Amino acid sequence: MMKDFMMIFLGKDYSDAGLSPEEIQAQMGKWFAWDGKMREQGIVVHGNALHPTGKHITGNDAVISDGPFVEGKELIGGYYVIKAENIDAAVEIAKDYPDFDYGGTVEVREVMVFE
Repeated sequence: MMKDFMMIFLGKDYSDAGLSPEEIQAQMGKWFAWDGKMREQGIVVHGNALHPTGKHITGNDAVISDGPFVEGKELIGGYYVIKAENIDAAVEIAKDYPDFDYGGTVEVREVMVFE
């Protein structure tokens, strides 16, 4: 039975990585190709890129601050929820992650299903 796994993409914003507009466009082409391949295979449930800034809400008092914090070296740039047989199969899918060339990381986690 296929299970859902989340691939969480961590890395630098392309503008912080010193890429030219042409390099950014080429990198985005790799993303679109990877996305297209997974969609053709019926692997992708859904996914999106995330804006580089947001808000952190912390504690019982719901303290709100801007984030991610400047001292953070990596930001969550996006995610996919995919279908795979098991964690090993999900990891194999993640090996095609386009941003490994720029020091990116993929965290793969099984989505917990409550019955």
